[in-house]
Amino acid sequence: MEERTKTYFRTGLGLKKDVLPVLEQEYHSQAVEQLKERGYRATAGGITIRLAEEFGYCYGVDRAVQYAYEAAHKFPDRRLFLVGEIIHNPHVNGRLQDMGITFMMPGEDGRFDFSDVTPEDVVIIPAFGVAINDFRALREIGCLLVDTTCGSVLNVWKRVDGYARGGHTAIIHGKFYHEETKATASQVKLHPNGTYLIVRDIDEARLVCDYILHGGDGGEFLERFGHSCSEGFDPDRDLSKVGVANQTTMLASETAAIAEEFRKVMVERYGEAELDDHYRHSDTLCSATQDRQNAVNSMMESPPDVMIVIGGYNSSNTAHLAHICAQHTKTYHIEDSTCIDPAAGTISHKAVGGQEICTDSDWLAAGSIEVGITAGASTPNNKIGDTIERVLASRGIELDTLFADQA
Repeated sequence: MEERTKTYFRTGLGLKKDVLPVLEQEYHSQAVEQLKERGYRATAGGITIRLAEEFGYCYGVDRAVQYAYEAAHKFPDRRLFLVGEIIHNPHVNGRLQDMGITFMMPGEDGRFDFSDVTPEDVVIIPAFGVAINDFRALREIGCLLVDTTCGSVLNVWKRVDGYARGGHTAIIHGKFYHEETKATASQVKLHPNGTYLIVRDIDEARLVCDYILHGGDGGEFLERFGHSCSEGFDPDRDLSKVGVANQTTMLASETAAIAEEFRKVMVERYGEAELDDHYRHSDTLCSATQDRQNAVNSMMESPPDVMIVIGGYNSSNTAHLAHICAQHTKTYHIEDSTCIDPAAGTISHKAVGGQEICTDSDWLAAGSIEVGITAGASTPNNKIGDTIERVLASRGIELDTLFADQA
């Protein structure tokens, strides 16, 4: 993916100073900044708002959104396309659509149709990256590409590329339908015999490990994993050498557990002396994902009465934050502040670990209460600030009171 002058931009378009004031105006939150200044905690009217010490926008997301704004600023007279969503946040994606950027979404077969794209158009590659075949198709068209692929994702790609080069099947802990995981898995195609297998969780990993150790019916194996492995995958041939990687936004503890399962089974199957030939692993979890998970784990040592996790319902890293919190306290995963209706006293939220959207009444108990707040890596600060304001409004408390009490 060599950078080509004027047709491929990987490090921005040199317009950060031009778009930064706009980004600050649209996504900044004074309430969030004030909370941080007060040690991530403030109290008013019996409600204590407690903010996780790592939350919201990560560097990769911030950079991707900035580059999209730069592209719109630099090429006002060209058609602008985005391959999928820039990030998993409906507010940010909606704002880009308002700016005239056309979202190209995959068809029912999961493939993108670039037939309408011309060499005169600008195409933005999202933070998740795109699959090898899609990148090549866009390069063949000759359109201008603005590549916002996150550096942490690129790091995983390098590991998967290395596994395939060495004859190891890439075992990817991730969601087979997720844009990032699709792009990561496609990296094995750089090598003629490259193979991959995607496992969703520790239970699926153990099924694969059991096959490595005891063998089984290859047909039944492919019935179970055929949708999440490379074409022509043969479990008897392709599971003798494996390398573990992950979708960057997965639950860190589970990724570590999966890697250990594969390490142990390879030792048992081939012996400690042969481990290096049959097993590879590098920690490829995004540091921002890890930091946000660490922050809520720290909060849960003394959990708040209620935890609100803000982020897109299709955001993997947000869902994992909600999963962590739900093990310790009542947790609501909301898409944004509008899920809280102060007048009705309700909160709409996605059920943790499920897909159902629920609405709870009287969710904010009377009396003194501590409300914890965190947000996924695709959630801008203004949506966090709006949520804090609506939580307080549910008790008839003005936002300014929260900080006046701290003077």
